[in-house]
Amino acid sequence: MPLDPEIAAYLESQKHLPPRASLDIAATRERLRQAASLGGPPLALARVENLVLAGYLRARQYWPTADAALPLLVYFHGGRFISGDLDTHDYVCRTLALAAQCRVLAVDYRLAPEHRFPAAAEDAALAVDWALGKSKSVAAAGDSAGANLAAGAALTPRGRAMRCQLLIYPMIDATCSMPSYTEFAEGYGPGAADMQRGWCEYLPEGTDLRDPLASPLFATGLDGAPPAMVITAEYDTLRDEGEAYARKLGVSPRRYPGTIHAFFTMLGTLEVTRDAVRDAAEFLKRHW
Repeated sequence: MPLDPEIAAYLESQKHLPPRASLDIAATRERLRQAASLGGPPLALARVENLVLAGYLRARQYWPTADAALPLLVYFHGGRFISGDLDTHDYVCRTLALAAQCRVLAVDYRLAPEHRFPAAAEDAALAVDWALGKSKSVAAAGDSAGANLAAGAALTPRGRAMRCQLLIYPMIDATCSMPSYTEFAEGYGPGAADMQRGWCEYLPEGTDLRDPLASPLFATGLDGAPPAMVITAEYDTLRDEGEAYARKLGVSPRRYPGTIHAFFTMLGTLEVTRDAVRDAAEFLKRHW
């Protein structure tokens, strides 16, 4: 179907900005911080606390109520492995905490190029392990690069104990070879060059692009993986890899027509995002 009218208007408003692939790391990170305003004002919660896991890994926990028995969702932000932090996705985590009635643990995993693969994947496994030690009802979620980390953590022996996984337009194929990479290479927000740049910064030279820890799309032995919901955007370079991974997991991908990469974070801007958040929350609540 055609682009969602609200998304088309958003893309028109962004035409004056320099291409993402032309930005250095500092400017890339600042661009994502500025985009946080698309989420709308922060929602009030019963409690928000900053944590440090294992002596180094910053995290933030969101409580919609004071109930100590709430299930726990571990959330990994997007940003192509090179940008994003606790603040860029604060509104996403607040919204999911309220919508799914769960605690949310946002993880400030180490970013490339300062910390290259497998640093972020190791941080994700550590965070999930911490969560499983705190609650009997744990799930993992993430968007884009964060969905890569959630998917990878769900495939570890410990991570398979989670109740479910929510993967939002996952960035899970370092070969960048799916047809949607060509079909939506540019003109629809983050494009092919942007994704490839993220992989180049994240993966050390000589890394096997099909290593399942880097590219979960190529993982085998998916029997026993936690139940999954895989959200994809129609006009997204990552669409085809996300949908291929959903099929490997034995589920039908949830494609949102007329949408682009990063639409899930535009809670204060797009009606379709609010629909997707409701769907994601219902999925989580079914599996707690």
